[in-house]
Amino acid sequence: MLLSAHAIALGNLKLQKLFAHIILLTLLVATQVTAGSEIETVKKRISANVIFLRHTLAPGVGDPDDFIKEDCSTQRNLNDEGRLQARLIGDYLKKNNIVFSEILTSEWCRCIDTAKELDLGEWETFSGLNSFFEGHEKKSHVMNKLLQKLNFIKFSDLVLFVTHQVVITEITGEFPRSGEMVLYNSMTKKKSRLMVDVSKY
Repeated sequence: MLLSAHAIALGNLKLQKLFAHIILLTLLVATQVTAGSEIETVKKRISANVIFLRHTLAPGVGDPDDFIKEDCSTQRNLNDEGRLQARLIGDYLKKNNIVFSEILTSEWCRCIDTAKELDLGEWETFSGLNSFFEGHEKKSHVMNKLLQKLNFIKFSDLVLFVTHQVVITEITGEFPRSGEMVLYNSMTKKKSRLMVDVSKY
């Protein structure tokens, strides 16, 4: 039985509405995926193979006069908020399937504690990430070690450096807040800052 022109037109209209709904649903899902993986979007945009993370909240500036690198009681350390911030950043990275080929941290206790609280796997201390803010380490020695390390990081790697503002600023020109990341391409020198909104996690 042949359909009337009116029935055919009505069927086409329903089909168009169905396609429109499918497209809208697809766009909504795509938007949600993008919003939920901001770090992956930024990482891909600049082909980052390094993430610099400034240690999380540690009230104050610099370190006490009696600073000893091997003695945490002589240093400025993370407070409870800083420890929670690190755990939530770690949760964010795990939820977004960010896997590191290597995790290195400054020898300062606030950076070591940040690495511990992130709970992302094995990590090691690396003196090329130490602070030279108050002259506890010689800037040229720190930067030479870090630059040598950066030169050997492969395009396919993703290395996490837990360090201090002065080190990140020296390499990237950025001035990150406590707990802020700077994604970095060690070959092109492209970089992009990312602050995780820990209130969502």
